[in-house]
Amino acid sequence: MKRIGLLSDTHGFIHPKTAEFFSACDEIWHAGDIGNIETADKLNSLKPLKAVHGNIDDHIVRMSYPASLIFECENVKVFMTHIGGYPGRYNPAARTIIESEKPALFICGHSHILKVLFDRKHSLLHINPGAAGNSGWQQVITFVRFVIDNGQIKDLEIFEAERRQKH
Repeated sequence: MKRIGLLSDTHGFIHPKTAEFFSACDEIWHAGDIGNIETADKLNSLKPLKAVHGNIDDHIVRMSYPASLIFECENVKVFMTHIGGYPGRYNPAARTIIESEKPALFICGHSHILKVLFDRKHSLLHINPGAAGNSGWQQVITFVRFVIDNGQIKDLEIFEAERRQKH
């Protein structure tokens, strides 16, 4: 059994409650737009970090984290990338990987919208944790935690906080 903390679109900001919310997690996964290497290092100091870079990430983050990851966790095949779309509306690159790799869990960020959907066509769970950062148009900061246990994805919990407006 692994407890996973999942976030995306931090844009260089780590919410003060992140460490507390992820304290019982075994790993943190970041679905891109980390913001800078210091943010990745801070998350990695909390728990082991698996991450992909996003479209706003600089060359340092891009050299440290790939555009996509495919890996196994507790008998669940996971595909994580930053820009992926949604069931029925995947971008072409993500759709190609989903069709060839057949993951049971597809994770992406980019939209700043928290969504958890089951894709019947591809038999996978899609999770976009929304935006954990304080940049962008969204009014709410979100990230999630869940459990993967011997092929099952369960016990998903959402962190939600009002976004502090930047001036």
